[in-house]
Amino acid sequence: MSDETEHDTNIRPGDRIAALRPRYRADLAAGPDRFFEPRRTDCPWCGCDRLTTRLRTTDLLQHKPGRFVLDRCEGCGHTFQNPRLSAAGLEFYYRDFYDGLGEKKLGDTFGGRTKMYRGRAESMLAHDSGPKTWLDVGTGHGHFCAVAKEVLPGTSFDGLDFTDGVELAEREGRVERGYRGAFPELAPELAARYDVVSMFHYLEHSTEPDRELRAAREAVRPGGHLLIEVPDPESRYARLLGRWWLPWLQPQHLHFVPVANLRERLTDLGFTVVAEQHAEPHDPVDLLAAVWLALDRAAPREDAPWLPEPPGALRRTLRAALFLAGVPVLIAGTLLDRFAVRPLSHRLGVSNAYRIVARRD
Repeated sequence: MSDETEHDTNIRPGDRIAALRPRYRADLAAGPDRFFEPRRTDCPWCGCDRLTTRLRTTDLLQHKPGRFVLDRCEGCGHTFQNPRLSAAGLEFYYRDFYDGLGEKKLGDTFGGRTKMYRGRAESMLAHDSGPKTWLDVGTGHGHFCAVAKEVLPGTSFDGLDFTDGVELAEREGRVERGYRGAFPELAPELAARYDVVSMFHYLEHSTEPDRELRAAREAVRPGGHLLIEVPDPESRYARLLGRWWLPWLQPQHLHFVPVANLRERLTDLGFTVVAEQHAEPHDPVDLLAAVWLALDRAAPREDAPWLPEPPGALRRTLRAALFLAGVPVLIAGTLLDRFAVRPLSHRLGVSNAYRIVARRD
């Protein structure tokens, strides 16, 4: 399938899926082993060899074939995918998630989260009320930067991402400059250029989080700030909801760093942590998402190019009927998330993310 065809939104979804199916069939015919690296016997964060299995799950969002394991280090609490996706696995499982078939759906989702983006930008005001230059790493389509400009109109926002979304962000004017590629490789040309570097739900996607932190230190000027937001693996929801906790997001999320570990590593790299937030970055969707994932798992599959054939009319009808029956539970989950749990999320220990602001010394 040509790039032009893959990105042509005028083609009917069914035709796009049918055109992609032969490539997926060939990928899966080769077997799943090449999608994984050898299993680790030690923690990638601290080197401890006392590992326990925390979670076994499948791909609950795209439903691509495969089973995934998260191990927890008993020494430092770091949780990580083990075995980890290989380069071939990363390409396979990311394909048609943020781009391709999934580009419009994810773009619409991220584009509609203005309040959340404003909160992220405002979290910097107490530490630097007027940064001149800001680099958003993992910027995607640049929606955060577009909103943050309203909070900080005197700030120039650049974006960095490994997908072509960053190029779209530059064309659309959401970022001044879009860098496409791996942050550790691009960092030398960005050395000490930025007053602020942000990583919002980016670090968990990285194969080597420590390299990303070192790249951030290189890109932030002395006295500048690093702003990080990641899922909190110590959230009670992570235990209570198990595989249905959305932030596990297997297989894309590779590392889950406890806040104490991140604070310590930033200190070692020459940063001073000046703020730590748990209530503010909490995204009130846990119960809604858990119900949705469970319904989606139970329902017959929607058509996708990694399925051997499209679902028939009966399967489509059964899927619609199951979700219709689940509407009252979805509504209940939404109400509980937003009005019952959100005001008490930190006190209850269920905040699903934490945010750190650190100053480079």
